Amino acid sequence: MRSRFMAAPILASVLLLPSYGPPHAADAEADGPQQIFKDPFIENLVGRWQITRAIRGTEVQNTLQAEWVLHHQFLELHMKDTARPPAYEALVLIGYSYEEQRYVAHWCDTYGGKFSAIGHGTRSGDSIEFEFHYPDGPFYNTFTWNAATRGWEFRMENVDKDGHRVLFAIDTLRRR
Repeated sequence: MRSRFMAAPILASVLLLPSYGPPHAADAEADGPQQIFKDPFIENLVGRWQITRAIRGTEVQNTLQAEWVLHHQFLELHMKDTARPPAYEALVLIGYSYEEQRYVAHWCDTYGGKFSAIGHGTRSGDSIEFEFHYPDGPFYNTFTWNAATRGWEFRMENVDKDGHRVLFAIDTLRRR
């Protein structure tokens, strides 16, 4: 009899825990400043990273600093080439549209406004595939978390004239 009464407070505590993943579509008021974007999967990106980028047959080193910004609505990724002066730098804001149930990525880099883009993605297992639309066709950037190594891989692909994906670059992220 006693164990049944002890289970009630535990069950009540579990039911009162806040939701840390993207909410369900039934959450009508989910988007906006009243809803803080908390996602344990994306949270794995927070911190300082060393990036090894394999791009078009060459390897370059970048750093990445990821932190929550704008009232915890976006995770800001600040990537920077380690060369002096940096040959590449990017600011990426990753958020979530609760109404559309998908991630959003605002990508701005040293290529300027013409090449800035907004991509959308959905999570499948330990990956989020972001799709960006450019005048010359779609571009995919798949973020994959490796729990065993506690690192990330960003796989970037163009689409060729025949509609096939072609590897553009792979970023391998390790904690600094």
